[in-house]
Amino acid sequence: MNSVKNLNKWANAHTYLTVDLVRIALGVFLFMKGVSFITNIQYLNDLISPIDRIGGGMFLIHYIAPAHMVGGIMIAFGLLTRWAIMAQLPILIGAIIVNFMGEMHSQNLLLALLILGVCVFFLFYGSGKNSADYYFKMQQ
Repeated sequence: MNSVKNLNKWANAHTYLTVDLVRIALGVFLFMKGVSFITNIQYLNDLISPIDRIGGGMFLIHYIAPAHMVGGIMIAFGLLTRWAIMAQLPILIGAIIVNFMGEMHSQNLLLALLILGVCVFFLFYGSGKNSADYYFKMQQ
């Protein structure tokens, strides 16, 4: 708990508007990706088909889209950002693994690596000063 407080203090002291805009863009991107998966469920089914042999395909379909949508909204507003990003990490790691198990799509791989890197950054950085977390903390 102490390390989270130290990270929050450091992030609030070193916050910049551009970092907050990147967080908001990440949240909007994840939300739009979730909407895309909901509207085109066959595309999502085709994406996870290489790991569907292991089992749990229906669970993955019902986890990925809502996690992207709800997590994207939470990340965009800066509400429980670290928790929302922790829910995204297994999906992004799975997206990278799927590229190596099935047909290689270099554009999808690069996008998944970029989003994973940004998520790991915000996992440590937190939501910043321009967020709902900071607002609620200051209301106490």
